[in-house]
Amino acid sequence: QVQLVESGGGLVQAGKSLTLSCALSGRTFSNYAMGWFRQAPGKEREFVAGINWNSARSSYADSVKGRFTISRDNAKKTVYLQMNSLKPEDTAVYLCAADFWGSGDREESNYEYWGQGTQVTVSS
Repeated sequence: QVQLVESGGGLVQAGKSLTLSCALSGRTFSNYAMGWFRQAPGKEREFVAGINWNSARSSYADSVKGRFTISRDNAKKTVYLQMNSLKPEDTAVYLCAADFWGSGDREESNYEYWGQGTQVTVSS
């Protein structure tokens, strides 16, 4: 069974940076495309970034393009989300998700496994 565990969330001032990590266990990590999603209070969950199995393709939500970078280390079975120039509107619970042989696209229903999430709070 696949388990995803996020870490790295916290409270940060606007304009600062934060890096999230998500470790996968239970399956072969390189068989999965990985995605980051977020959900703010009272809002629907939304796609943030995705990456395919060998890092050849990545995609981003328009709201984070140029500020966030997704990457992965298959040897460490970990996907990262580097978040720069954070804004208060980036405040949310960030969740990682795994899509078996997927492309890392923004479609939630393609992702079979989800982590519990890590809270990111950006103060103004």
